[in-house]
Amino acid sequence: MVNSFLRMNPFLNPVFLVRIAKSYLTDVNRVWHLKKEHLEAYQNKAFRQMVRYAYTVPLHHEKYKQHGIHPNDINGIKDIQKLPFISKDDIRTHFPQGVVPKGFNPQHGFQVCSSGSTGKPIFLYYDVFGAIKSLEGFVRELRSYGGSWRKSRVMIVIDNAPGSVEHAIFSGSMLPFLKKFVSMDNIRYLHISEKPELLMQQINEFDPEFLGSDPNMLRKFAFLKNQGYGENVHPHCLFSGGAILDTYTRRYVEQAFGTHLFDTYGTTEGGPLAFECTRGGIYHVHADFVHLEFLNNENQPVSSGTPGRLVVTRLYGGGTPIIRYTGMEDIVTPIEEETSCGITTPMIHHIEGRATDLLFLPNGALMSPFILTGIPAKIMEKYNSYKIRQFQIVQHQLNDIEIFIVIDEKLRDIGVPLNELFRELQQQFTQTIGQDVSVRITETDEIQKDVRVDRVKLVISKVQHQKNVRIP
Repeated sequence: MVNSFLRMNPFLNPVFLVRIAKSYLTDVNRVWHLKKEHLEAYQNKAFRQMVRYAYTVPLHHEKYKQHGIHPNDINGIKDIQKLPFISKDDIRTHFPQGVVPKGFNPQHGFQVCSSGSTGKPIFLYYDVFGAIKSLEGFVRELRSYGGSWRKSRVMIVIDNAPGSVEHAIFSGSMLPFLKKFVSMDNIRYLHISEKPELLMQQINEFDPEFLGSDPNMLRKFAFLKNQGYGENVHPHCLFSGGAILDTYTRRYVEQAFGTHLFDTYGTTEGGPLAFECTRGGIYHVHADFVHLEFLNNENQPVSSGTPGRLVVTRLYGGGTPIIRYTGMEDIVTPIEEETSCGITTPMIHHIEGRATDLLFLPNGALMSPFILTGIPAKIMEKYNSYKIRQFQIVQHQLNDIEIFIVIDEKLRDIGVPLNELFRELQQQFTQTIGQDVSVRITETDEIQKDVRVDRVKLVISKVQHQKNVRIP
């Protein structure tokens, strides 16, 4: 009976508590000044353990048997290409019993759901330790931006609904337990579905030093800040996650709050993946939490500076193992670069977005959203104006692209005239995309959310993509 009770509430198990204490003391700070050979040794050990665990999970066991692979064949990360890929469809067809070891009790973990940005969400399981490790990623990112989870006033606006990975991390794992012993009044989290004005009022009352949410919500907060809301909101820095952070949104938000905005990169399936360096524009990989592959159309590694399709392997946790998972569909550019910030893990440059969000051009090439999303920022900088509240790029047909623009009414008649602004936008977009594509600028009062992900998508392509295309 006691053992059963401890399994139901692992925080009452001394062995489990020692495990998470050790994890916190060693893992959070590991990426600072870590030598490459020490990181590789850690990754190799963690990877071997995850492969052995995956071999007990029906989905992976079947795949490995089909490919003639046994855990004894895997000595480290260098052997990862021996393993088969795992897709979203693999997880869907094997859920629920086939994505966890036999005997796994779902009540001892968390069932979470991906956003379903392609229209088909997937379900998988996190164990409690896996959720805590994800929380450690948040603590690490906060530290890198000058904060402390114990002392800094932190406000995050997240999807905290049951079934989200945020709910598992912030409401179902470590924080509720810590609150019994340590004051956690310095960390608050609000639900993203509340009205922005109400959220801004609560943020104003709390006066956070660090404020985080997805780019769309931060943009709404910036608009409210420009309208006179949140007079006490002067954070040390802001951080974003959950969607592409385009250049214009970054500058618009930073201008409104007068501080830096740093981007983080994480997913439901993979957990924390990377976070922006304080230098800006480049990202440190949580390389002790995940191993990232960047592959071309032939499933071979791309060279540094070349965009590739992301394949994720999580190096921790129970529940559903994520090993060589292709379901992200993100295009990411690895780079070889060193920084002076002290973090020594591998780095990536742009998170270009999902392959399904790239623009398919008449010459057969795919164009990254980042080539286009920086255009409004450059134009606003040229005219010293931030009257564009929001924009969205929609490709209706192969040669037909429409740019939807929402204007800040208070700034409509200040500075550059709208007709000149729209003419400049059309000229710059046409010059970048090519003369063989028609570009239209359309003003709208509001840009609708994508109902599948409950957020506004920055780029939408309605053109059928092909598999064998090049990425410029």
